[in-house]
Amino acid sequence: MNTSISELRKSYDTGGLQESDLDPNPFKQFEKWFGEIVAASLIEPNAMTLATATKDGVPSARIVLLKGFDERGFTFFTNYESQKARELEANPHAALVFYWAELERQVRVTGEVSRVTREESEAYFQSRPIGSQLGALASHQSQVIPNREVLEKRLAELTTEYQGRPIPLPPHWGGYRLAPQAIEFWQGRPNRLHDRLRYTRQPDGSWLIERLSP
Repeated sequence: MNTSISELRKSYDTGGLQESDLDPNPFKQFEKWFGEIVAASLIEPNAMTLATATKDGVPSARIVLLKGFDERGFTFFTNYESQKARELEANPHAALVFYWAELERQVRVTGEVSRVTREESEAYFQSRPIGSQLGALASHQSQVIPNREVLEKRLAELTTEYQGRPIPLPPHWGGYRLAPQAIEFWQGRPNRLHDRLRYTRQPDGSWLIERLSP
C-alpha cells in the first residue's frame, strides 16, 4: 500500500443536525431520514449491522436487511437456527447500526428483540422471490458444510420437489423485532465535531432527547 491507513480521512460537511430539526417521535424522525436516503438512490439503504451477544457477553455482528419499522420497532428475518438467532434466544438484547456514507449519517439503535408472529413471518416469506424461499429451505444457516456442491444439490432437489407448488414457510425461519430503548441520530460535521442526538425511552413511554458530545 502506498497510503498509510492512518492517513485515510474524510471531511464531513454536507450539513448539520439541530434539536429544532428533530421530530419528537424517533420513528417519525427515522422515517424522514430513511425517505431521504431512499430518494438519494443509495445501494441497499436498508442494510444494517446487527450486533448480538451470547449469554456470557461474547459479541458478534453481521449485516442484515431491515424489512419494516413502525412504533413497535425494527423488523428483520432470518433462520431461527443461525448463530444470531441462538444468541438472541439466550440474550435478547441487541443493537442496530445504519451507516449512510453518502449523506454522512448514522443511526444507532439499542433495545430488546422478540420474535414476530407466525402470521407476519408467513406474509413476508410468501412475498419473497421463489429462489429466496427455496434458499431458506436449503440452508442450515451457520452450520459447517463440506463444500458448496452440498447447497447446490439441495437447492436443485427442492426446485424439482416444489415445481408448480407453493413453498411452505419453514418452521425454522421467521422474523424478529427490535423494540428500541434508545435511538441515536448522527450527522457528520467538520473537524470531527459531529452532531449526535439521542432519544431515550422514558418509563411513561415518552422520549427524552439529549445531545451527546462527539
